[in-house]
Amino acid sequence: MEEALTLISFGPDGWGDEIARGVLITISLAIATLPFGLFLGFVIALAKQSEEPSLRMAANIYTTIFRGLPELLTLFLVYYGVQIGLQELVKLLGFDVFIEVNSFAAGMVALALVFSSYASEAFLSAFRGIPKGQYEGGHALGLSRGQTMRLVVFPQLIRLALPALGNLWLILLKETALVSVIGLSDLVRQSGIAARVTKEPFLFFGIACLIYLVLAMISSVGLTRIEAWSKRGDTAR
Repeated sequence: MEEALTLISFGPDGWGDEIARGVLITISLAIATLPFGLFLGFVIALAKQSEEPSLRMAANIYTTIFRGLPELLTLFLVYYGVQIGLQELVKLLGFDVFIEVNSFAAGMVALALVFSSYASEAFLSAFRGIPKGQYEGGHALGLSRGQTMRLVVFPQLIRLALPALGNLWLILLKETALVSVIGLSDLVRQSGIAARVTKEPFLFFGIACLIYLVLAMISSVGLTRIEAWSKRGDTAR
């Protein structure tokens, strides 16, 4: 027991500092990915509702691709594909330099692509749950199309899409573990290094499991409060 406490302690004799840095990177990656994924998912949902057939087709192709590919393959395609593409581009420009893509940025892009493909479906379902009378009411009040979307539709959209988006956030938090395969020192990678060095895989991977569970529980509490806040008008009525 004392040996285990020493191994997970902070300082030169333990791995607590490394695990804490891994947790920080995991949380940072998830938080950094979230706004890009939400924005892109919202844009894709708008494209799926567009009267322009080409936009609808492009949006459907996008979601089919990134919902159909395994997340790990998407990560590899972004990390290695962008790196190879940039390398070929600089060669065409006459430069002979090696370009390495930042693993944090590559992980953020790959996870945002996957997240947005699912988020677009959540937004699309929410759009369909808003009666057309809401749009007509906005126009009747003299609001422009943009104002109607911002002041009338968007608040209801967030409330309707929030449960599905909350589940996607929890999935995103877990999928950050995939970036360990491209060298990012997240929680899983740091736990793996500690397990190999100390020959205590059960201890460190068990700690990683507990940390993910704690993060998920904290997120669930936060999402429950946000959902209750979004429905405060319904409660008042």
